[in-house]
Order: sequence, then structure tokens, then C-alpha cells
Amino acid sequence: MFMENPQFLFLFGVLLLHHLYFLQLAISSSNYTDQSALLAIQSTLKLDPTNSVLGGNNWTTKTSFCNWIGVSCSKRRPRVTALNLSYIGLQGTISPHVGNLSFLVSLRLQNNSLFGFVPHQISRLHRLRILKLEFNQLEGNIPSTLYHCQKLENITLQGNKLTGHIPKELGFLPKLRKLYLGENNLTVGETSSSLGNISTLQALNLVECGLTGSFPASLLNLSSLLSISLYGNDLSGSLPMDLCHYWPNIEFISFSYNKFTGQLPSRIDRCRELAALSLSYNKLVGSIPQEIGSLQKLEVLYLGSNSLTGTIPPTVDNLSNLMIFDIVTNNITGSVPGALGRLTNLNDLSFGLNSLTGALPQEIFNISSLQILIAGSNSLSGTFPSHSRVWLPDLEWLDVSLNQITGPIPSYFSNFTNLVDLEVYGNLLYGPIPVNLGSIKHLQRLNFAGNQLTGEPGVLELRFLSSLFNCTSLKLLVLDSNPLNGTIPDSIGNYSSSLQMIYAPGCQIKGDIPKTIGSLKRLLSLFLFDNDMSGTIPSAMGGLEMLQRLYLGNNNIEGFIPEDICVMTNLGEISLENNKISGLIPDCIGNLSRLQIVFLSSNRLTSSIPVIFWNLENLLFINFSLNSLSGYLPPSMKKSNALQIIDLSWNHITGNILSIIGAFQSLNSLNLSNNLFIGPIPQSFGDLKGLEFLDLSNNNLSGSIPKSLERLKYLKHLNFSFNQLSGSIPYDGPFVNFTANSFLGNMALCGRPDFGVSPCKTPRMEHRLLKYIIPVVASTVILIALICIMLTKNQKRNSSIPTSVERVTTVEHRMIPYHELRRATNDFCQSNFLGAGSFGSVYKGILADGATVAVKVLNLHMEGASKSFDAECKVWRTIRHRNLVKVITSCSSPDVRALVLQYMSNGSLEKWLYSHNYCLSLLQRVSMLIDIASALEYLHHGQSELVVHCDLKPSNILLDEDMVAHVGDFGLAKVLVKTKDATQTRTLGTLGYIAPEYGYAGKVTIKGDVFSYGIMLLEIIARKKPTDEMFSGELTLREWINASLADDVLEVVDVGLLSVEEGRDVKVTRDVILSTIEIGMRCCEEVPEERLEIKDVVPKLMKIKLALES
Repeated sequence: MFMENPQFLFLFGVLLLHHLYFLQLAISSSNYTDQSALLAIQSTLKLDPTNSVLGGNNWTTKTSFCNWIGVSCSKRRPRVTALNLSYIGLQGTISPHVGNLSFLVSLRLQNNSLFGFVPHQISRLHRLRILKLEFNQLEGNIPSTLYHCQKLENITLQGNKLTGHIPKELGFLPKLRKLYLGENNLTVGETSSSLGNISTLQALNLVECGLTGSFPASLLNLSSLLSISLYGNDLSGSLPMDLCHYWPNIEFISFSYNKFTGQLPSRIDRCRELAALSLSYNKLVGSIPQEIGSLQKLEVLYLGSNSLTGTIPPTVDNLSNLMIFDIVTNNITGSVPGALGRLTNLNDLSFGLNSLTGALPQEIFNISSLQILIAGSNSLSGTFPSHSRVWLPDLEWLDVSLNQITGPIPSYFSNFTNLVDLEVYGNLLYGPIPVNLGSIKHLQRLNFAGNQLTGEPGVLELRFLSSLFNCTSLKLLVLDSNPLNGTIPDSIGNYSSSLQMIYAPGCQIKGDIPKTIGSLKRLLSLFLFDNDMSGTIPSAMGGLEMLQRLYLGNNNIEGFIPEDICVMTNLGEISLENNKISGLIPDCIGNLSRLQIVFLSSNRLTSSIPVIFWNLENLLFINFSLNSLSGYLPPSMKKSNALQIIDLSWNHITGNILSIIGAFQSLNSLNLSNNLFIGPIPQSFGDLKGLEFLDLSNNNLSGSIPKSLERLKYLKHLNFSFNQLSGSIPYDGPFVNFTANSFLGNMALCGRPDFGVSPCKTPRMEHRLLKYIIPVVASTVILIALICIMLTKNQKRNSSIPTSVERVTTVEHRMIPYHELRRATNDFCQSNFLGAGSFGSVYKGILADGATVAVKVLNLHMEGASKSFDAECKVWRTIRHRNLVKVITSCSSPDVRALVLQYMSNGSLEKWLYSHNYCLSLLQRVSMLIDIASALEYLHHGQSELVVHCDLKPSNILLDEDMVAHVGDFGLAKVLVKTKDATQTRTLGTLGYIAPEYGYAGKVTIKGDVFSYGIMLLEIIARKKPTDEMFSGELTLREWINASLADDVLEVVDVGLLSVEEGRDVKVTRDVILSTIEIGMRCCEEVPEERLEIKDVVPKLMKIKLALES
């Protein structure tokens, strides 16, 4: 009936059209919303290397957004369900409009360079299942509102710069299967207990998340877990023995780099699905359980750097899928099972640095998949396989050093075509070195030292070297202590593109130094001493423009020292002793400003030592003994604060011994014996406080022995024999221990009978009266008068009692013997250890008078340690300021170099900045910045000679008990005279802090310190190191902070600082921080001339401090 009614049909049609119209309108509106959101996401991107998003040809309104790159839409309607812009190098921020893509199921933006915050608007995406933002540069907190995305299955945020606590709300996501939060600056806190509620969780990554205490027991509730990584935390205590009971399906476990103790889980065999187990770098003990052989699916096993004992379980050979087996640096004993050779999938087999014995199993050389074989530092014996069928095409690193392996080096080593590092030193290998090793094209390091290897029988030329010269990547060649018994081929010059060190002393090398050696343009060190080399030093050696160490001593080299050697301006050490070199020492040697060690003894050198040579400021050790040098010591000789050993003995040098030598404060040994010196022994020698050896015998010296030498309390060897000395021999101080052998052949000397001389005559009474009594009476009268004056003055002023350190520092650099330092530091025990620096370690000590000090002991085996010590001594002798660490004294001997420093009870600024237990307030940070700037102002402008610190960073800023900052560690410092505002250096400071001009050209000025100060200021405010992983490519700490100035500067500020300042007015805090950062930005300008003067920094910071205190 209704259908027959035309009016009804008309009305129905109108309603239908109306419904369709609004339906289409709704769809169009939704389409517009998604398109607008995508365009907003596009607008916040700054760089798109692939032009996928910003190229202009794809993400444009001319085409449907469902066809845009990285965009996926629903099949039912044009709504965005997935956005994948990963791995395309995008830079920029994530737009909050991403929260408008209401149908989004998957958001993948990983492996780009996105920065800024994770938008909290993501929590509006209620359909979202996958959120992958890993390996970007995102900052700030993880939004706790992600809890609203109840369908989330995968949250991957690792490898960013996120901070703050992990939200406990994540523990209540009902469908979460993967949670990757590692490699951020997050802290777990109490969140770990809530994470244990996620019953669906299969993969958990909390790498480097600041976990402390024992293993989080709540994680054992994760019964569905397949993968867990707690790498790089600070967890301690024992591992749960029954891990596999709680995680029956676990496939991946990584607990390395923690502090776990106790034994390995005994029932690890119950983890039937386990493919990777990494427990290295802990403190685990006990043995490797036999049950581990039941893990049929195990592919990776890292147990290195623990304290494991026992043997390698034979059941390991059941692990047929094993690819990595690493147990290095433990205490494992017994033999290496030959059955390991059945593990045909092994890539890495590392069992070095243990106590393994028995033969090196030949079966392991059948594992063709091996890339790394490390067996060094054990007590293994046996030989390499003798058959030629060994073929390890993928082997990159072979180390069997420091064992007892015998036999020849097999020729099939040449089949290891991918080998980079070959280490077989310290064994019992013998026979000729194969001549086919040159086919190993990628070889960089070869060490055959300490064996019985030779050249080819009957062939004089060492042809294996000609072969090795084809290894164009070779950097290090070590052959020492092998009876090679041959000559170096001329083809050595073919190494020119890569070789940096040749170390071949004690190898019975014969013949001339090849002229082609000058082609080794990158060579840094050449060690050919203790051989049988002959001929002359070729002038072509001047081509070694980068050479730093030249050691040719104990050979049969003849001829002259070529002047071409002076072209090697980087030369720091030269040793030509015990050869047959004749002629002059070239005058130009005085131009080698980096020279520290010069050994020319036992040659046939004549003429005089060049005058300019004595002006070299960095000289440490000189030995010109046993030559025929003549002339005299030049009156223009300058004071040296570095020289430690001078040996000019057995020459024909004449003239007076110069008094200036008494000012060589670091001098430890002086031998001028068997020359033609005349005149007196200088009184100034009594100022050589560290002198231990003094030999002036067999000269023509006259006059008396200075009584000032009694002050040399470290003097152990003294020889004044066979001179023309007269008068009384001193009897106090070190003379108590000397005998007649020190004074032979001086007929006019008198003194104690045990000195082998006549007793001194008794003077007449009148002479005694004039000489002794009258001066005593006069001195007494003067002393009484002085006491009266001092008592009067003392009544007019209050005296203060100095602290223990102040009492020590008022002593004028008193010398402290090494044995007292050992007693003060309890023999440098670990409990007194304060920290380690670039060149040594620092210990807390208590001196005999009760003063607490810090003792900095240098490791003399480290390159640059002695130079660092000398630089530090040179600086502290001339400076004193309340914000500089006071150096009380030094202890110097051939074996020990130590500085005794003022003890700083609050440690370093770096410790306070990056500790989880401390947080400095804004006032404290500004006060410390003022302290540091005041110290720099003094160094740069407060004395006649400018001092450039060269290594300013938070670890070199120490805090006393009142939290006052003191600048320390002058090991890289440079002193500039007034006429010179810059110098050159090759000794770099710390990357991230050094000024650009310092790094590019080694140019040192006070502006470099200002740059370092500016970087450190920004670090102190942001609590972000300039070497942080986020700063790569073009992005630096300065640029990162500069970018924030246009928006909200508080985004880059230390989160802990903001929480400490929470009670302060936000505007005041922002203004103070902004003003402070602006000072830092001006200090670290790229162009040195545009940087602030440090003397202008102090008043600016003082104003900021006043604003904070008001």
C-alpha cells in the first residue's frame, strides 16, 4: 500500500539521498583529517636524503595519500592504517598531529635521525599495535599515556636519548609482546615490579637502564618470555638457579657487563629453546656445567672475563649449531677438547687468557667457517697441522701467542686470505718464515716475536720480507728476538702506503739499511737495534717525515750522522749508541724541538756538542759517553726543568762545569767523569734535590767539595776520585754512607778516617774565636731581638690554625721519598685508589705528619707519561691560586714519578654530574663555573708567563670539602712567554673539548682553553657529554643546545637540575639558565677571535650568581 503511494515514494527518495549525502560528507571529512595529519607530519621534517617525503613528487595533494610512499590504507575505506618511514635518514621532529591518524595500527619511524620528544598524542591511537621509534635521537620522557593504547603489542624505543623513569603504566598493557627500551638514559626504579605483570611479554630489552641491586625477581613472572637483555647495568648478587623453570621457552639471554656473582645456573639445560647465552664481564665463579651440552639449539655462548674454573666440558661438542664460543680471561684448566673441531658452524672460538694445557687440537683447523681463533696466553703445546689441506678462507684473527707451540709456520697460512691480525709471538716456533705470506692482502698486524724463526737456508736476503711488502694494508711488523740472519731487501719501500712500525731488534739482521727506506712516509717507529747491520745511515732516511722513534743502536754502522735526519721534525727519540759512527753531531739537530731521548754513546764522534742542542726544552735523557767530543759547555746553556739523565763521560770536554746545571730540578743522574773539566764543583749542585747519581771523577777539578751537597738526601752514588780537590769532606747527609772509593786520588782532601784521607788540622784558638764564637754571640743577640719583635706583633693579631693540607702546603716543596709514599698509601693498595687518568693512577695517602694528600703515580711505560709529568712540574712550580689544585711536592727517580697533591674530599665534578645519587643545584653549578673561570683568568692573565691548560674537562675539576672547584691535571699544559701568544703541539687533549684549531693544526693558545670552558659549561647545564653517541656527523653539543634556544631552552637542561629547582620561579630559572648558556655559546665560537675573554666571563657569572641568591 505504501509502495503504491507516490507521495511516500517521493519522500523515501529524498530521505535516501539525504543519508547518502551525509555519509559521503563524513567519509570526505575523515579523508581530509588523515591527509592533514600526514601533511603536518611532513612539515616538521627538515631533511629527507631519499626525497621520499620531501621530494615534492609523491607526498602531494595531487595524488591520493594512500599512494604516498610509506603510507598504507585500509582496503575497506581510505583511512591510514600504517605509516612506515624507517631507514631513510629523516631529520626533524615527530608532529603531534600523528595522533589524528585514528585508524593507525602500525607506526614505524626507526633508524632515522628524528629528535625532539615522543608526542603524547600517540596515546589517542587506540587501534595502534606496533610503535617502532628505535635508533633516533628522541629526548624527554616516555609518555605514561601510552597506557591508553590498549592494543599495543610492540613498543621499541631503544637507541635514543630518552630520560626519566620507565612509566609503570606500561606494565598494564594487556597485549604487549615486545618492549625494547635499552640504550637510553632511562632509570627503571620500581617499574621492574610492574613489568612482571605483562603475562604476554615475549621480548624485553633494558640494556644500560641503570638497574642496580639483585636480579629483579618480578621478571621471573614473565612465563611467555623468549628474549631478555639486561646488558650493561649494575646488577649484582647471584643469578636464579632455576631460570629455565620460569622461562621454559627462552631463546635469548644477555646479562653481560654487570656484577653478577656466584655460579652459572646449574639447570640451564631446561632452557631447551635457548639460542644465545651471554654472561661475559661479570664476577661469576665455579665451572661450566656439563648440562650445557644439552642445549641443542645454542648458537652463541659468551662466558668471557669472569673467574670461572674447572675444564671445558666435553659435552660442548654436542652443540652442533654453535657459532660463537668465547670463554677468554678466566681460570679454566685442562686441555682443549679436540671434539670442538666437529662444530662446523663456529665463527668465533676464543679461549685465550686461561690456564689451558696440552696440545693445540689440530681438529679446530678443520672448521672452515672460523673467523676468529684466540688461544693466546695459555700453556698449550704441540704443532700446527702438517698437512696442506687446511683452508680457513674466512679467518680474520689468529692469536696463539704466549704458548709453547713448536714446529714451523705452515705455508698454508697464505690461504687465510681474509686474515687481518696474525699473532704467534712468544712460542717455540722454528724454521724459515714462509715467503708466500704476501698473498694475505688484508693483513694489518703481524707479530712473530720471541721464537726461533729464520730466513731461507742458504739465502742471505730475507725474501719473506719482499713477500710481506705486497701486503699493502700492513701497519705493524714485529719480528724481534728471532735468529733471522739475513739482510733487508730494497723492496722495503713498497710498504709506503700503510706501515707504521717495524720492530726487529735482536734478529741478527745484516747488511746496509736500504736506501728505499725513505719511502715509508707513514712510518712512526723504526726499531733495528741489537743486530749486525753495517754500512752508513742513508741520507734518504730524511724521507721518514712522520718518524717519532729511531733505534739503530748496537750495530756496526759507520760513517756520519746525515744532516737529512734533521728533516724528521717529529723525531722524539733517537738511539745510535754502540756503533762506529764518526764525525760531527750536526748543528741542525737543535732544530728537532720534540727530541726527548738522544743516545749517541760508544761511537767515534768528534768536535763539540752543538750549542743550540742545549736549548731543546723537551730533552729528558742524554748519553754522549765514550766518544771523542771536545769543546766546552756553553755559558748560554739554559735552565731545563725536564732533563733527568746527562751522561757526557769518557770524552775530551774541557772548561768549567756550569752552575746553571744546579737549576735542573728534575735531574736524577749526572755523569761528567773522564773528561778535562777544570775549576770548582758548583755550589748550586746542592739544589739538585732529586739527584741520585753524581760522577765527576777523572777530571781536573779543584777547590773544596761544597757543603751544600749534604742536602742531597737521595744521593746514592758519588765519585769525585782523581781530581785536585782540597779541604774538608762534608760528613752529614748522604756522606754518612760514602766510602774512600768516592774520593781516591785527591791528595789535598781531609776528613774522616774511613774516607781514606788525612784528618783535618785543628785551627788556632784565635781563629776559632773569630770564626765561631763571635758569630754565635752575634746570632744569639739578633735572634733574641727578632723573637721580641715577633711576640709584640703576635699580640696585635689573632692567629688561625691551618688545616692539615694548609700545614703541608706551607712547606716549600719538601721532598718526600718513595718509601714514605708507599707507607702513606698503604703500599698503593686498592682501598686507597681514587681514580685513573691518562698517564697513571691516583691514591689517597696520609703522610707521617697526619696530613691527608692525593698521590698521583705515573705509569712510565705509557707513551707521554714522562712528558706529562715534566709539564705538570713546570706549571706548578710557578703558580698558586685558590682554585688550582695545590701540588705539595714531587718524587722523581728512574723508576718512579709521582706528584703529591692537595686532597679533594668530594672528588671530581664529573662524578657529581653523572652520579645517580647526587644532583647539583643551579647555584652550585654557577659557583663552580666561577671558580673554574677564576682559575683560568689567573693562568691566562695573572702572571708573567701564560699557562694554557690544554685539557679542561669535568674529570679534571676537583671539589674540596666546601664544594669549591679546583682545576687540576696540568699534564698537557703549555707555558707561553709574553712574546709568544701561541705554540704548536702534537699532544691532543680530550676529544669533544679541544678547540677546532687545536685539533686541525695543533695550535695552542689561551683561546683554546676558553673553547673547552664553553663546552664544559654547556655540559654542566645539560648533563650531556660532548662525546655522547647522539652527537655524530654534523650535530654537536653546541649545535644541539643552540637549536633549543629558539624554542624552550629548558628542553635541553638536565632533568635532575629542573627537579632540584622546582620551588624556584620558573621564569627566573629560565632566565638564569639562558644567560648562563649564552656565555657558554660565546666561549665556544668556531672562530677563536669571536670567543669571549675569560676575564670577561667572571663578572658576567657573578651577576648571575647574585640574581640566584637574591
